[in-house]
Amino acid sequence: MSPTIYDIARVSGVSKSTVSRVLNKQTNISPEAREKVLLAIEQLNYQPNKLARALTSSGFDAIMVISTRSAKTTAGNPFFSEVLHAITAKAEDEGFDVILQTSHSSEDDLQKCESKIKQKMIKGIIMLSSPADESFFVRLDSYNVPVVVIGKVEGQYQHVYSVDTDNFRDSVALTDALILRGHKNIACLHAPLDYHVSIDRLNGYKTSLQNHDYPLRTQWIVDGGYTHESALDAARNLLSQPQLPDAIFATDSLKIMSLYRVAAEKNINIPQQLAVVGYSNEMLSFILTPSPGGIDVPTRELGEQSCDLLFKRIAGKASPQAITVSTQIALTASLA
Repeated sequence: MSPTIYDIARVSGVSKSTVSRVLNKQTNISPEAREKVLLAIEQLNYQPNKLARALTSSGFDAIMVISTRSAKTTAGNPFFSEVLHAITAKAEDEGFDVILQTSHSSEDDLQKCESKIKQKMIKGIIMLSSPADESFFVRLDSYNVPVVVIGKVEGQYQHVYSVDTDNFRDSVALTDALILRGHKNIACLHAPLDYHVSIDRLNGYKTSLQNHDYPLRTQWIVDGGYTHESALDAARNLLSQPQLPDAIFATDSLKIMSLYRVAAEKNINIPQQLAVVGYSNEMLSFILTPSPGGIDVPTRELGEQSCDLLFKRIAGKASPQAITVSTQIALTASLA
């Protein structure tokens, strides 16, 4: 039979209430008593029953991480695996467990979040993306639980916070870089416009072309979907048109990978015949030759800053409503 807090109290020679205060990380305990309890916990190899703790304290030491996207659309996307790794590592350092939430719909996500909040199973939420439909935020904001969104938040909320890069400004700058290199026939392979990040990146591309009096060619603005398959289909569509672009702005790593693969299939040389810029990551830059120009998304920093902000709010400390993580543009050999 597993040891209980009664066993810890007996071995340590303190009361059950003192053991309970130590387990719940309360401060009104003498250092000597705390040391006795911790030593007994170690001797008995005690594993706390978190459900019992939740019923007798302020709740689980846990946060929920939700993607607001189905597992099918995030599988293979390096951003989600990298940012989740950063979050779990930071949460472990802070003594928090992480509950990963995936579902088939936003409504399902909301109901599961609300259920866990009402049961005091979580003390905060991190959202890995920011849906353009912010009704999600409106519902969650009605609870006294901090929610940190990795992405832009347009509405005004009391408990919803944002950690993001400036996707619009960066996309203008990336498209400007192509134009300054002499490219005039610039296409865009983008993600679906269900999320603020996709909207901002596409709008940045469009704004740059408009600022330089370049036409917006709808046939060169292609939605690449969320999966490897949809991205490849979109890249093949784009690179099979009668008039080919001489440069493409890709809004995420999946789109860049699909362009490189299809260009190789069609014997289109990068960068001699096709320049590619976009949002990438260090691993992709290591694998692809030539490495894609653009921005390595600061995934780790986004995850860590999100955790820092969330833990400050859980502790009742002051924090900004929004944090913008800086980025750097690197123009490499992928530009002719």
